[in-house]
Amino acid sequence: MAIYVIGDLHLSTNQATNKSMEKFGKRWLGYTEKLRKNWEAVVTPADTVVIPGDISWAMKLEEALSDFQFMESLPGTKLIGKGNHDFWWTTASKMNTFFEENHISSVKILNNNAYFVEDQVLCGTRGWFLDEKQQVTVGSVDYEKIVNREVIRLKLSLDSAVALQKECEEQKGFKPPISVFLHFPPVWLDFICRPFVDALHEYGDPACYFGHIHGMYNAPKEFSYEGIPMRLVSSDAMDFTLYRLPPVGIFTEAEDLC
Repeated sequence: MAIYVIGDLHLSTNQATNKSMEKFGKRWLGYTEKLRKNWEAVVTPADTVVIPGDISWAMKLEEALSDFQFMESLPGTKLIGKGNHDFWWTTASKMNTFFEENHISSVKILNNNAYFVEDQVLCGTRGWFLDEKQQVTVGSVDYEKIVNREVIRLKLSLDSAVALQKECEEQKGFKPPISVFLHFPPVWLDFICRPFVDALHEYGDPACYFGHIHGMYNAPKEFSYEGIPMRLVSSDAMDFTLYRLPPVGIFTEAEDLC
């Protein structure tokens, strides 16, 4: 049993709402089948795969059904987070009802909550870029307000993770590590979203995985910032392979960019 992560699937299997990613470069050519091939090569039904956002191009939950059916056909339990392009995302109650009605049993929501998996605690939320230059949005956006809200959500997720951590320590006698999964990077090259970094410090510098970044294939995918291990896991950055989380201690050889 193992834990894998891959972000930014950008699925578009619904022909009525088809939006190809192939215009974004050669790596995206035939990406859906490339993803299936690489996924089935390593993931077993007993494994868990975390997908931190940008899952489907659908605009409504019903339009995303074929994408979820594609995911259901792949082995393993999938923990899905929200990305900036997941406009189909709605309340947890509506999504869980939708999954149940359509026999999607292997997909679970990872958003402001936590799971104990393979002697690790997994938690996450969407996050946000603080710097307006890093975003293309429609209309006026209060970036600081959004970041404050997302930091609250991150802390809710981390609180849930700490509770599971304490429960495991009491019942099993060991303290499992926490891994955080965000869609947006808290740190990327010369960009730093200080409120997210500070929140991660507050909870003991858990390892942080993020997606969202595309096309920058020569930038380091794995690094440490102020002692926080970080890793880019967007699908094209990894050429549609899945990254397997080590069971203990990660990024020990990564360069600290602080």
